[in-house]
Amino acid sequence: MATHLTVYLSGEIHTDWRDQIVKACAKSELPVEFVGPELDHATSDNIGQQILGEESQPFWKDHKAAKLNAVRNRTNMELCDVVVVRFGDKYRQWNAAFDAGLAIAEGKSLITLHDENLDHALKEIDAAALVTARSNEQVVEVLKYVLKS
Repeated sequence: MATHLTVYLSGEIHTDWRDQIVKACAKSELPVEFVGPELDHATSDNIGQQILGEESQPFWKDHKAAKLNAVRNRTNMELCDVVVVRFGDKYRQWNAAFDAGLAIAEGKSLITLHDENLDHALKEIDAAALVTARSNEQVVEVLKYVLKS
């Protein structure tokens, strides 16, 4: 059994689902380290210009930021043991779907987290995931089980 887990938390950024999982794992004294993408939207969108210089065209601004974010995200995903991807009801979550696909391609243990109303839209991703959870509590219970000796 694993004695420590690094868990990549990906997906929607408009609720506190990450904090709830982190706090529940801490309360249960689980040996889990959490990593993930940049959660500050402005930082994520502007990091390319902040580091590599201004761009006059939005496409190239986004292109720089996406590549820098990819370095961070891929590095964290390569180092993790488990990937949790939360799909919420708001917005199109292309990044979350991309992270799920990358996790699958990398052979990572993937847990998807979403409500039943997204089952049809996510059927292919859920079919490739090892677990489809409906609540943060279920995710924490899965991590407890994996760490159980």
